[in-house]
Amino acid sequence: MDQFAGLDKQALSLWLDVTSRSVQADGPDLTARQTALMLTVYLEVGPHTVRSLAHKLGVGKPAIVRAIDTLGDAGLVTRVPDPHDRRSVFVIGTQNGASRLSTYAASIARTIADIAKLDLHVTETSFSARDHQLA
Repeated sequence: MDQFAGLDKQALSLWLDVTSRSVQADGPDLTARQTALMLTVYLEVGPHTVRSLAHKLGVGKPAIVRAIDTLGDAGLVTRVPDPHDRRSVFVIGTQNGASRLSTYAASIARTIADIAKLDLHVTETSFSARDHQLA
């Protein structure tokens, strides 16, 4: 049974593709929380603290600390001391983490381009068929 069609199916297929690549990649399988934290660190302007990440993601600080520990152990993020407050640390990305995300980004971009080509082909075919009917 095909529950999804069109753009919904394409979007979910893209999600499946990215998730499958993540599972197949070297390194740890990341949870949704870890992935969201990592993307937040890399894509949003910092500084990122445990408190700010917990607030942004809507989860408790202990969950954020566990996610940072896992990502840190994998070399995907690191903690650096806040130069103005020694009690606080900033969470920043690493070269390893940036490389991993770049690989996913390239895969996503290729898939989006393939979807766009397919959509263009379908549109062109539809217009061609309509033009033949009108002729």
